[in-house]
Amino acid sequence: MTFNVLLIDDEPGALEGLALWIDWERLGFNICGTCSNGLEGLQKMVEYKPDLVITDVNMPLMDGLLMIETWQQEYPDSGVKFVVMSGYSEFEYARKALRHGINHYILKPVIGEEAEEELSRIHEELVQEKNRFNLGVIAMREEAISLIKHSLLELPLKDSGLVKLQAISSAREAWSCCLIQSEPSLMASVRETIASLSVQMEGEYVIDLEPNRIGLVYGHSASGESESSDTLRELLHRHAGQRLIASEGATEPSLLNIHRCYLTAKEAIEHKFYDTDYGGSISYREIRDQPFHYHYQISLMDDVIRSVELLDKAGFREAATIAASAFRELWIAPGIVKKMVIHVLYRIIGLVKEAEGAEPQNLSSKYNVAGLTDGVTHLDDLIGDLIRCGEECIEHLLVQQARQSQGVIQEINHYIHLHYRENLTIKRLAELFYLHPVYLGQLLIRKNGIGFSELIHNLRIDEATALLKQNKLKNSEIADRVGYSHYNQFLKHFEKRWGMSPNEFKSGMF
Repeated sequence: MTFNVLLIDDEPGALEGLALWIDWERLGFNICGTCSNGLEGLQKMVEYKPDLVITDVNMPLMDGLLMIETWQQEYPDSGVKFVVMSGYSEFEYARKALRHGINHYILKPVIGEEAEEELSRIHEELVQEKNRFNLGVIAMREEAISLIKHSLLELPLKDSGLVKLQAISSAREAWSCCLIQSEPSLMASVRETIASLSVQMEGEYVIDLEPNRIGLVYGHSASGESESSDTLRELLHRHAGQRLIASEGATEPSLLNIHRCYLTAKEAIEHKFYDTDYGGSISYREIRDQPFHYHYQISLMDDVIRSVELLDKAGFREAATIAASAFRELWIAPGIVKKMVIHVLYRIIGLVKEAEGAEPQNLSSKYNVAGLTDGVTHLDDLIGDLIRCGEECIEHLLVQQARQSQGVIQEINHYIHLHYRENLTIKRLAELFYLHPVYLGQLLIRKNGIGFSELIHNLRIDEATALLKQNKLKNSEIADRVGYSHYNQFLKHFEKRWGMSPNEFKSGMF
């Protein structure tokens, strides 16, 4: 640890000797300046702010002891340590120096080894005092942070705490609160950056809030609208392009009302929910005339759930996209949107749990359903999670339905063979067996090797062929009996399968 030292002596040779005979760097000191009398010494102390002053006693204009007395009266808490230099004949000066709290004395002429021993003891004292001072500063800062956090969150404070908070507040004319929010993986780095920056700034305090959110409370001299602090600008610069959002609330004149600033900062940060720019800062004054809406169409999310129930991936994706567009267009409050999406996620995961008897792969944790309100949550993020989860749930339901439908397909084929003569459609069949039409069609292809429509026509033409062989009915009667209401339709499918008309078929038989 290095300390700055100021040398004061009216003899140029003595100053030069002090600088040359002592290894200041090895002892942990840096000579920040020299001067030749007490008046000049007072000016240099104000200018250089030394940790240690070594001064001669007898000097023109103002002697060393008067200089020390004057400094201690004007700056009683400066923490500057003094060493006086004097000869044997000036012992009374040394005794007087003791009355000023000075207990370090160097005899002239200066002997390097003796002076270095004294300076080593002084360096050790300075280190101890610096450490005590730093601990005191840390304790005071932590107390200030605790008091400010209580005020920020409107927690009760004792009278003594209110007095201390008022004293802290009086150091600045106005105060601002900025909320800094990032995704969990980035939060530790952000916290470290802002803590290292703000600790160097007077009137700035870092407040730990809910997960993935930090408060920066800072004072400034100009009243009225707040301006970003240097710490905030540097933080945004270092994390440019990352998922980091900062919002500034309205300025407050006192820390006793800093919770108002906090509330406006929270309101501002919510507007980043619809912003396509994932990072950057936003100010309350930018959004105070853009209120959110709290009325929405519940049918939007009903369509999302219904598409999952129907195992319709395309329909599900479309319903989720339409809902997202409606939220953005209507400017629905983000809190409402998040609650709705979380509700839907639990509903569709519940469908899988009901079908399988348990939640597969712990879907709630996989998609962090409970934590979707944390971090830098953007509308696109939210809908993206919803779509991914929904499609995975549909896959689970399809697999489960496939297991259950293995026995059902026999029943479905039997029903088709009994009713193919009727106006039977895939939609009607799906309703009868509580299956999605698309899934039912795929199921029939896997089982029979052909689609539903082709199966129906094959069954009809097979029966028509048998009736033609009996040669007892007219062609039109056969067409009607096997299920064709239009003869041309019967003719088309017959020729497709036999490569000839019904008449040619009959002629060829005889």
